[in-house]
Amino acid sequence: MTNSGKEKLIIFDTTLRDGEQVRLCNACRPLQSYLSPGVTLTAHEKVEIARQLSRLGVDVCEAGFPIASQGDFEAVERIAKEVGPLTAGRHSNKPMVICGLARAVPADIQRAYDAVKHAPAHRIHTFLATSDIHLQYKLKINREECVARAVAAVKYAKSLGCKDVEFSPEDAGRSDREFLCQVLGEVIKAGATTLNIPDTVGYNTPEEYGAMIKFLVENVEGAKNVTWSTHCHNDLGLATANTLAGVANGARQVEVTINGIGERAGNTSLEELVMAIYTHPTAYPVFHTIDTYQIYNTSQLVTKKTGMVIQGNKAIVGANAFAHESGIHQDGVLKNKSTYEIIEPGVVGIPSNSLVLGKHSGRNAFRTRLEQLIQNSMYEDVLKSEPAVFEKLFVAFKKLADTKKRGVTDQDLLALLDDQLNMHDSGRETYHFKSIQVVSGSGVLSTATVTIIDTTMTKTNSNGSIGENGETSPVAASTPDAPEGVERCDAAIGHGPVHAIFSAINRLIGCTNMLASYEVKAVTEGSDSLGRVVVRIHEASDEDEDAVRPSKAPRLEDESSASFQDRETFQGQGTDEDILVASAKAYINAVNRMVESKRRSVQRKVPVQTDKVPVVGGSVEAVPRSRKVGV
Repeated sequence: MTNSGKEKLIIFDTTLRDGEQVRLCNACRPLQSYLSPGVTLTAHEKVEIARQLSRLGVDVCEAGFPIASQGDFEAVERIAKEVGPLTAGRHSNKPMVICGLARAVPADIQRAYDAVKHAPAHRIHTFLATSDIHLQYKLKINREECVARAVAAVKYAKSLGCKDVEFSPEDAGRSDREFLCQVLGEVIKAGATTLNIPDTVGYNTPEEYGAMIKFLVENVEGAKNVTWSTHCHNDLGLATANTLAGVANGARQVEVTINGIGERAGNTSLEELVMAIYTHPTAYPVFHTIDTYQIYNTSQLVTKKTGMVIQGNKAIVGANAFAHESGIHQDGVLKNKSTYEIIEPGVVGIPSNSLVLGKHSGRNAFRTRLEQLIQNSMYEDVLKSEPAVFEKLFVAFKKLADTKKRGVTDQDLLALLDDQLNMHDSGRETYHFKSIQVVSGSGVLSTATVTIIDTTMTKTNSNGSIGENGETSPVAASTPDAPEGVERCDAAIGHGPVHAIFSAINRLIGCTNMLASYEVKAVTEGSDSLGRVVVRIHEASDEDEDAVRPSKAPRLEDESSASFQDRETFQGQGTDEDILVASAKAYINAVNRMVESKRRSVQRKVPVQTDKVPVVGGSVEAVPRSRKVGV
């Protein structure tokens, strides 16, 4: 017991595992992809988010589900190696525990251990359903077999040398409590150190969930020797309330995600849980080591990387969370903020919107303000290691300052920085946006002319002729921020300017892509605000009628293999004062991510996984690349 007699509350973040499961399984996508295209994070993006989670002070990071795919394994392994040892900026002065999820299957557990073992502090999280409905219809096993599998899984994890093993009885919220006590008592004997109690389908009320935690803590044999954990879903909007009820009744670990993202209606929101305890310091007998000043930065990073836009009225981090429109409220806040604000915006790291820079601001003033703005954030390390990013950012700033009459805000600077880093993070920039020209109007088809720089082509392999997929120029790009390559230009018509732009890009790159979603949002107020566009695309199938089909579509080696059959979705972002330019940048960014993903997949040449893997008493279906798991 520390911190005035309070116990440490372990913050277990599953943004990179459960949070990424907002995407649909591939079997559902043909019918629903346009409604919920989902999240696809690259390994680099996952590492970047994990670094920020470490800065935030998260105790345990569930980095992924290593058996699901080679890409997931490599991402978890990189996080274990690169983020696992970090202690800088952490209030606890201890490294973040890196955790991998595994079913109660030896192959899964071995794969998880191989991925996380490189971290100084690592954990295996294994799970097995315990509710009768899951046992009967999904697993088709009886209760005795369930206990045997759970015990065998924990013992196998311990046999690998992993001292920290977590077990979750999936769908615990609908499981028989006496049977839960039996299963959990046996896995404690087998060596489990953390017992996580999931309300997998978000069914429980706070009273029910709190009572269940209390019952288990009081009745499971060996309960005092383990840490009890909560994992709540938000199907009824009760995830945070249920988690707090669990804490009040003995749970000392909470499983949460940034912005509450996750499967279906999402998970318990980290920022809501942390700030609820912050504002009620005497209500719960726990303390945490989260750096609340990093909450907003972390929220924004996850939003930008996943493309999951936060609703305006989202607690703590939504755009309206600290906005006051009512005259009575405004008057009260002006006199004393505590009249209508229970949290100071600065406590969660929300920056001011002061106007600090303009078109007459020089390089030194720009650098000084930028360094102040990104101090102790995820951007600081990148700018120190990548001087070229600063130069490109300064050029973009001067261009924006010339057009914004009211000056450039902190949000504008962060948006420009995000735009530069987003292009940097997408890997090799195969195609670089140069310019667009659009003719559009009411009642007529729009025409777009797009010029890009193709970095796969050089003077020696371009003859300057005009081909079916557009013009090519043998002269390499000469603009300061453009990569070496060959300019290519083509035009297309469409039902609106955005459709025409995307069609022209598809013709230029020779790919058949489908737009899964398109979102545009102003960065700040005013008609001269920067616009941020987020798109998601996937390769079109023969059944997709709306795709642009170039006559010559280049194919990568092994493109027809099984690894490319599922419709993986790729996200791109672009920022500009012209939303059509931002749209073109976002689409090209998504295309670059698609090309880079294919290139890496071809290099790996991962063998196809077998259909069955062994377990106690038989075998179970192997996890396909895109399979989600419910915990």
